[in-house]
Amino acid sequence: MKNILMFLSLFSSATLFAQAEGGGRQGNFMQTLIMIGIAIVFFYFILWRPERKRRKALENQRATMKKGDRATAMGIIGTIDQIKDKSVILKMIDGSKIEVLKMAITEVQPAGTAAEEKKEEAEVKKS
Repeated sequence: MKNILMFLSLFSSATLFAQAEGGGRQGNFMQTLIMIGIAIVFFYFILWRPERKRRKALENQRATMKKGDRATAMGIIGTIDQIKDKSVILKMIDGSKIEVLKMAITEVQPAGTAAEEKKEEAEVKKS
């Protein structure tokens, strides 16, 4: 008789554990969804959003460049001599000219900025 009572008590506790496991699985699924949501928000604010801002600023620089500005394209620095539809002709220090794609330009400095930088460099060298 004692064995039967012990068996019944074990059986009832086993059914309680089985029910608790079912609820635990659903909780784990919700935790997984929450973690995926946090990861997506993290990637948006850390990677995608700053990259989009940087790209828009660079496109704005390319759209506002004009003749006489200094431009950097793939490490090559030159003065903008002519602007075409999809390319730009840069004039080098030695007078030679090269044609580069607008998309290759990584930095544009307005014409007045380059002269100011040269003056500042000359003042630093004097002191």
